[in-house]
Amino acid sequence: MRKKLGGILAAMCTPLKDAGETIDDGRMREHIDYLIEAGVHGIVLNAGTGEFAYMRREEVQHINEVGGAHIAGRVPIVSQPSAVGLSETIEKSKAAIDAGVDALMVLPPYLESPFERGILFHYEQLANAVDASIVLYNIPEASGIEITPELYRRLIAIDNIEYIKDSAGDIAKQQKLIAIGGGVLSGADPIAPYALMSGATGLIWGAVNIMPHEAVRLWDLVQKGDYREAMELWALMAPTNLFLWDNSLAVEYLGGVKAATAMVGHDLGVSRRPQPPITGAGRVALQAALSSLPINKLDRTRLVHHEWEEERDWLVQMTKSGHLGGNSRGNFTAGSGSNEGDES
Repeated sequence: MRKKLGGILAAMCTPLKDAGETIDDGRMREHIDYLIEAGVHGIVLNAGTGEFAYMRREEVQHINEVGGAHIAGRVPIVSQPSAVGLSETIEKSKAAIDAGVDALMVLPPYLESPFERGILFHYEQLANAVDASIVLYNIPEASGIEITPELYRRLIAIDNIEYIKDSAGDIAKQQKLIAIGGGVLSGADPIAPYALMSGATGLIWGAVNIMPHEAVRLWDLVQKGDYREAMELWALMAPTNLFLWDNSLAVEYLGGVKAATAMVGHDLGVSRRPQPPITGAGRVALQAALSSLPINKLDRTRLVHHEWEEERDWLVQMTKSGHLGGNSRGNFTAGSGSNEGDES
């Protein structure tokens, strides 16, 4: 029997060491435990927040295997096997299922994308090839393709296609998706409470890495119909979520989530290049935003602040020492250990 997806699903960061070039298995297991102990209802491996776009194919499967074995059925597991080509998408999907993944989150074929009939063919063939729930991944700003309500209506009728992660951030269109049926999992941080109040099945949310207890509490309050208290909680969560979604300080989402997670005491290493460390001004803004959290509040004793000049020198030194590029290019390494040289 398939596990149902719903509630707070953490789009889990992938912990990295060696200047972002090596998966840190030990920290991955620790972070999984932290999220599950906080009460999340599911974990998404290889999400966008997990730096899927920067991972080699063998690394994606390694994350599935390590994560699947450690989660061990405690919560549902979703993983992303997206690829441009249909054959590769099917191969990666089957490998993920073999590793214990419960559901697959799949982008429409991006880059040289086909028209609608090609997108329908892509998903239909995938659905016929695997025995697992499929989550459509709608993030048009990144993929260049929108799964419109009209297209969603046709896709959700296909066996095995049961959910959509909607990261477009348009609450009006999201309500149309909800009205059509299936499970709508909102993936746009700034509209989290409004999506839940509108009837979304749950949230696939990168900021859960930073504030899992608050996210679960928000879900619980909405489910009880206590919208007033939910919005009071959201007022404390919103500064961080709004900043990460859009800011004028050159802080990208991936680096921002990892930096903020480290600031609240869970260092997951740096992001893989070309994602840069966040700016000094960005750190100050994140510190201010995190200070309002009621549970995962910023602990200033954990902060390590570096100006960009220091970060640049660190990147140069790591390059010269061989941790960046050179001997690591094309080679897959994964394991546990410390993040020497990483900054929090």
